[in-house]
Amino acid sequence: MELFDRPDAGEKALIVNLSINEVFSEDDLDEFTQLVISANVEPIAVIKGSRRTPDSRYYVGKGKLEEIRHLLVESCADVVLFNHTLSPSQQRNLEQELTVRVLDRTSLILDIFAQRAQSFEGKLQVELAQLQYLSTRLVRGWTHLERQKGGIGLRGPGETQLETDRRLIGQRIRQIKGRLKKVGKQRDQGRRSRQRTDTPTVSLIGYTNAGKSTLFNTLTNSSVHAADQLFATLDPTLRQVKLPDYGEIVLADTVGFIQDLPHELVAAFKSTLQETIEADLLLHVVDASSPNRLEQIAEVNKVLKEIGADNTRQLMVYNKIDCMESVEPHVDLSENGKVAAVWLSAINKEGVDALLSALSKECHVGSVRRTVTLTPSQAKLRARLFTHAEIISEMVQENGNWLLDINMPNKFAYLLDELPFD
Repeated sequence: MELFDRPDAGEKALIVNLSINEVFSEDDLDEFTQLVISANVEPIAVIKGSRRTPDSRYYVGKGKLEEIRHLLVESCADVVLFNHTLSPSQQRNLEQELTVRVLDRTSLILDIFAQRAQSFEGKLQVELAQLQYLSTRLVRGWTHLERQKGGIGLRGPGETQLETDRRLIGQRIRQIKGRLKKVGKQRDQGRRSRQRTDTPTVSLIGYTNAGKSTLFNTLTNSSVHAADQLFATLDPTLRQVKLPDYGEIVLADTVGFIQDLPHELVAAFKSTLQETIEADLLLHVVDASSPNRLEQIAEVNKVLKEIGADNTRQLMVYNKIDCMESVEPHVDLSENGKVAAVWLSAINKEGVDALLSALSKECHVGSVRRTVTLTPSQAKLRARLFTHAEIISEMVQENGNWLLDINMPNKFAYLLDELPFD
């Protein structure tokens, strides 16, 4: 059962965007319009206005409400979309006055997520977010359910239909959380396995539509769905990547962030975002051609802080330089000579080699690269090295000794203390 009336392809929408207390951004409106298009809805008109504070009943004033009503009749629009967060009562009052569906920004993002989720886990996470959002809005258009049940065997004091639905939603939320907990345990097992082998995990993060999936496909030779639209990726994908002069790492492609990302989604996608929380390094992908890239970087860092990943090391990746004039692939260095940012074009594969080299240097932080020789009597030590180190190469010499080129995390470097350098 769909919890929201998901807009079908071909539906038409009116967009309402108010300037509250003289705060208005044309870029915010453009982003919301892109969200509408991503939901397969055609925006046919934008209604703008300004207020010092939102109206408590309708969010908009009575004059603007009449303007919306008049334009609905003229345009035959099917839905009104607010680029704001509406309270349950405002949403209900607007639907009663306009007699069409009214959705706010959070509802629209939830709907897009519902359309894009493909995996079992992703669908559960979206349903959980929808239920948590819906649980506060059961009164929306459901006034006929507020009376108590009647009929034979059901007369007298008891549970109203509305209370019944709230209880059933609560039960479903607990059931979904239980299932997600099991899926989360499976993910934890995979993470623990990578931690035992000390394979670094690098997570791609960034604002939605920054080109993360395109970069992921370029680095891993994969075919993850990538499109020029908001929230093209919901389900996390993990692939191995071999770095020059280092070895294997695990690269994770994750969901993009957006301004005012609904808290319901952040909470519901906690297990998915765990790949970001526990990553050794974050590749912060930025649309370098966007005029709002600084604001987008700030929004991503805001969500990272919310999920507890704000202290993880970041490497900035400025993507889409092919959309900019006179910008070539290059690397920015910090004052101490470390790589601070890489400028590239993922779709044209320009600057990707510089990124791989920078990743290799970052992964070498906290590790030691050694070439060692082991005798046949040191077979147990060889087995421990295969468990705790990245074996770059191994060669068997004529005398039966092993010549190993290894990359060893510092915490296991004690295994090499008594071995000579080669």
